[in-house]
Amino acid sequence: MSDKLATYAVCPQNSRSRRFHEKPHPYRSPFERDRDRIIHCSAFRRLEGKTQVFMPGVNDQYRTRLTHSIEVAQIGRTIAANLNLNVTLTEAICLGHDLGHSPFGHTGERILNTVMADNGGFEHNLQTLRIVDYIEHPYPDFPGLNLVYETRLGFARHHSPYDSPPHDAFDELNCTLEGQIADIADRIAYNCHDLEDGTQSRLIDEEQTLAIELVASARDAANADAIDDYVIRRTRTSKAILDFLVSDCIESSKNKIASAHINSPQQVCNTPDKFVVLGADAQRKLEQLEQFLMQNLYQNPLLLSAGADIGRWINSAFEKLCKNPALMPAYFRRMIDNNGLQRTVCDYVAGMTDRFCLSLLDEI
Repeated sequence: MSDKLATYAVCPQNSRSRRFHEKPHPYRSPFERDRDRIIHCSAFRRLEGKTQVFMPGVNDQYRTRLTHSIEVAQIGRTIAANLNLNVTLTEAICLGHDLGHSPFGHTGERILNTVMADNGGFEHNLQTLRIVDYIEHPYPDFPGLNLVYETRLGFARHHSPYDSPPHDAFDELNCTLEGQIADIADRIAYNCHDLEDGTQSRLIDEEQTLAIELVASARDAANADAIDDYVIRRTRTSKAILDFLVSDCIESSKNKIASAHINSPQQVCNTPDKFVVLGADAQRKLEQLEQFLMQNLYQNPLLLSAGADIGRWINSAFEKLCKNPALMPAYFRRMIDNNGLQRTVCDYVAGMTDRFCLSLLDEI
């Protein structure tokens, strides 16, 4: 790991800068300012009250969208530093990648997309862009947070097995390597912590996981069989999986970047191939874990049973706000003329925490 950025890293000299010109800060880089603007925005704070897998308040030990984003950023920083990429840009994309998530997780997103089917639909990555470009309003001279182009590109092109953003307004075939790190850091983070939370919830039995290759090898690496305490054993196993995947990603990505003779961010963005990758064996093992989590956690009847309630809650909130826009804050009411009633209500509902959505329904 070197303190010098690679030629294919994004830096102030090769960045496409901001939409609205701003005077440079005397001691913070543009990417540090982006990271800090994301941390200080209200949409970031509200991630604390949004579902990751389990609804906030069920158990304070489970992850929320906020703690998930922090874990993604930690993984992203490690990978970026070891690839000599822009650590702060990576951190900004990782911290902000879920700003556009609706309440009640991916179920809430699917419901909102159905509700908005005749009005452009809803997809949380594009909603993240709406938040940072338009909905957040901390500055008097321009809308949004006025983030650097490469930060916004990372949001628009965020992909995972559960994220496939539709066509966006960007011309590039790909995002920067820093944005690609955010993709894989997200995937590593949620698989590791969802396994941990799933076993803590007892929806997944520890014995079930022993057939998963990643788990078996991680238990050996952590000498888990010698640990009597179930909580410590579970946590050390999860962290050993994380360590294996991050280490593999760093080495596999170094090799792929070198073999492709990458020498600039523009070359990365003009090429559809992914260069931040896992090796074939690690990829196969991670896919096995993902299949296990889908079958045994995400599709667990206890979690699926909440889907009908979530659909009723979001549909009811959307319908009542459309009938009576005065229930929304004045800032959102002023957006109706430019954005239309349905899109404005969608923006408002999507920004709610789980708890606020339920409390609003109680009030109205």
